[in-house]
Amino acid sequence: MAPTFRQIQAFLAVATHLKFVKAAEELHVSQPALTVQINQLEAALSIKLFNRTKRQVSLTAAGQDMLPLFERIAGDMDNVMSASSDIHHARRGVVRIACLPSVAARIVPIAMEKFRRTHPNIRVHVRDVMGEDIVEMVKLNAVDFGIGARLTPDREIKVEGFLTDHICAFYQQGHPLGNEGAVLKLTDCVRYPLILTNQNSSVRVLFERSMAREGVDVEIAGEANYMSTALGMVRAGLGVAILPMSAIDAGNAFGLEYLPIDAPWLNRRIGFVRKATGSLSPVAEHFIKALQETGESLPNATFRSSRRSDSCV
Repeated sequence: MAPTFRQIQAFLAVATHLKFVKAAEELHVSQPALTVQINQLEAALSIKLFNRTKRQVSLTAAGQDMLPLFERIAGDMDNVMSASSDIHHARRGVVRIACLPSVAARIVPIAMEKFRRTHPNIRVHVRDVMGEDIVEMVKLNAVDFGIGARLTPDREIKVEGFLTDHICAFYQQGHPLGNEGAVLKLTDCVRYPLILTNQNSSVRVLFERSMAREGVDVEIAGEANYMSTALGMVRAGLGVAILPMSAIDAGNAFGLEYLPIDAPWLNRRIGFVRKATGSLSPVAEHFIKALQETGESLPNATFRSSRRSDSCV
């Protein structure tokens, strides 16, 4: 039988006090129980660790040789217990997340700054990637969780509601869309050349589904991976960009105007993407809470907080 950690603790207590009575008091056990633990340890190691008489206890030569080894084991166990306590209470660790660039541009940095003040020893690693890449990174355990939109059913992941990102039309100042009112209809926008995100993006998928509902064709003037590129195309006069309102933070909208589009099925619901099985680390759970608090405290309606589980489609 391999020695137990309790037996090692018993050995170290006796080696420190060289009295069974005091060692038993330190460990809060009876003296007979302590004697049993020492006997079991000696039997497990097949060596005698203590010379014992009625008046004196001393380490044998073998006991002296084993003392630094057992002290090292006890020290390592103390480190393990300390590290596990730090992780449980989110005092140390690493959080790896993959999120949409629009979320990474605003909410995540604000949450990181607040989180750093209360959890200075936790590092947050952020990957800003497209929606499909977020899901794959979560499934491959490349990140702890993702922040994105689930567009197709997938039994390997679950999505917990976080935010709603409203879709808008971005256009040059003086464009006719500016005369349509405070809110646009999708049919108002499709009369003009459009600038869209690339086909693997969540916004593009939602837009194409909406077009299928409306049964209309559109003229695509340009496609872009990044919202800042799409806004640059608008600024150059290439067309009207269909982007989430968070493009205001993700790209330079200076000199442009925008209006929300009244099409509820077009709005992008963003959630926490995680594996359907298993659990997150305590530090990851704490950072999710920080993100939720940040989303609820935003001063304007770029995003709207949403806590419905599995609401992201």
